[in-house]
Amino acid sequence: MKYLATLLLICTTITVCSQDIITDRPDQTEASSTIPKNSFQIEMGVLSQTSNDNAVKSFAGPSTLLRYGISEKVELRLFNQYESNKIELEGGNIKTNGLGDIEIGTKIQLFKKVGVNTEIAFLSHAIIPTAKDELSNNSLGTINKLSISHSINEQIGVGYNIGYDNVNKVSALTYSIAIGFSLADKFGLYIEPYGALTEGNQFESNFNAGITYLAKNNLQLDVSYGTGLNNDMEYVSAGFSWNITEFLMNNNKN
Repeated sequence: MKYLATLLLICTTITVCSQDIITDRPDQTEASSTIPKNSFQIEMGVLSQTSNDNAVKSFAGPSTLLRYGISEKVELRLFNQYESNKIELEGGNIKTNGLGDIEIGTKIQLFKKVGVNTEIAFLSHAIIPTAKDELSNNSLGTINKLSISHSINEQIGVGYNIGYDNVNKVSALTYSIAIGFSLADKFGLYIEPYGALTEGNQFESNFNAGITYLAKNNLQLDVSYGTGLNNDMEYVSAGFSWNITEFLMNNNKN
């Protein structure tokens, strides 16, 4: 996995991408743009993660984010994923699997202006405890992010999130900074530090990098790798984002 991270960093100097579809995966930073009005988008992926010297192994997938634009500046969002966790102990292994808690939310574009290279949006999700006890937070939670992006030039863009979460009755301040590069029509890369400051001044710092491929104007494929900087964590992920509005319109014409 560490070789994959090195490869991604090397590639950032020679290849990247442009996007016609705006997605919220594979990085941790949520985009500062909403999807178009009356547009429906699905973003799905799988993720395999290990931590604590491989004693804890997790698999998530398919993770599914559904987005629908109710106006030019507001979208509705629904997220859920299948989870499988394994903890290796001396007395035996503990395994849990099933659907996680449902998240319902919205993204609102606060600022976007022609000729200005800065965009701002606010995102909020409510976590509804719908999963079984072993996988659920067992209480209402919330995820909130202020998303800001800047277009440096036609090849480079920067996006960052500042957030406040309350999950499983634990509050946390979160951050992420994604730097994307664009040189080619189809391929793109990003690098991203991210982390959180939780109650008790526990600071977690991580890093990830990824590659995207624009298969069609409304279909993007992705692969990414992440690792903990001050904690033992490593993951690989792959997925796709598909805005199906154009596909549905073409089918309706037929």
